[in-house]
Amino acid sequence: MILLVHNRYRVPGGEERAVADLEWLIASELGEEVRVLERDSARLSSAAAARGLLAGGLDADEVGDAVRATGARVVHAHNVNPAFGWRGLAAARAAGARVVLHLHNYRLVCANGICFTQGEDCTRCQGRRTWPGVRLNCRGGSRAESAVYAAALATWQKRLCAQVDAFVVPSAFALRRLRELRAPVGDRVHVVASVQREFADGAAPVADGPVLFAGRPAVEKGVWDAVAACRAAGRRLVVAGDGPALEELRAAGVDCRGRLGPEELRVLRAGAAAAIVPSRYQEILPLAALEAMAAGLPVVATRSGGLAEAVPEEGLAPVGDVPALAQRLRALAGDAGAGERALARVRDLCSPARVAERLRGVYG
Repeated sequence: MILLVHNRYRVPGGEERAVADLEWLIASELGEEVRVLERDSARLSSAAAARGLLAGGLDADEVGDAVRATGARVVHAHNVNPAFGWRGLAAARAAGARVVLHLHNYRLVCANGICFTQGEDCTRCQGRRTWPGVRLNCRGGSRAESAVYAAALATWQKRLCAQVDAFVVPSAFALRRLRELRAPVGDRVHVVASVQREFADGAAPVADGPVLFAGRPAVEKGVWDAVAACRAAGRRLVVAGDGPALEELRAAGVDCRGRLGPEELRVLRAGAAAAIVPSRYQEILPLAALEAMAAGLPVVATRSGGLAEAVPEEGLAPVGDVPALAQRLRALAGDAGAGERALARVRDLCSPARVAERLRGVYG
């Protein structure tokens, strides 16, 4: 029995999809029973969330009780704040489970989780030295919120990591960045890419189709670079996702579809010429790129973090280099050969059998 533990974010995103995909993988490929214990930040007041962060969790017994009730041999935790915290992981261990912590972002050290602030990559916070995040107000809300995050990370970081038997990260870059941030993860880290459930039978990008940007339309995601690159390449852009730049993009005449479900995204990919993932921050390994590659689309992306590990070299451009992105689009959009190479790459990296094999080594 594997127990997945996750505190859902106020705005659901890739981590929620990753948890659902792991639930499917454990049952279908590992042949183990799996349960999910979730809490939702959208149901917590700001005061309750702050209390959970500063206390190291709101109800530590929940996880321990779930382990005893299910007989779970492994607790595979994802986001633990603010509901579970280090106390929840300690309760899991006390109940006899092996504890695995999946790090989908840099929030062990960085309050906003992406190491990007004020328009640039940032590694100012190091280990328990988290106060630069307060000075820069990296949470983007009140300075009090940034102070709560900084204090909680500094206070509980080592205690949290001490409860973990193994860490999982989606890319080798993520591990290098965590070491750069002096996160106390030791040598217990396994690189396991995000599983893809489905793969196209072959690549068939539509030559005159649009270029697809699927993700959060925000500065750090490089959405304005996508706009400029597509215009320079003479390509129509479709944006699928919800975020802070959405209305400004619509006002600029960009075709924005908002947040779409999996089937709607599948239809968009089937009619696209290419996908673009022009991140300006050091991405761990974005699902947008993996899903587009699994659909047989050529992918144009920045050489950012884990993107450089997944996307074929022919699709990569320097971060923020709009002319280079446009040149890659002109070369690859609608190219079935490029789509086949992307498909082969993601099969090798993210097939259910490959990811399951790596998880077996983590779970023991």
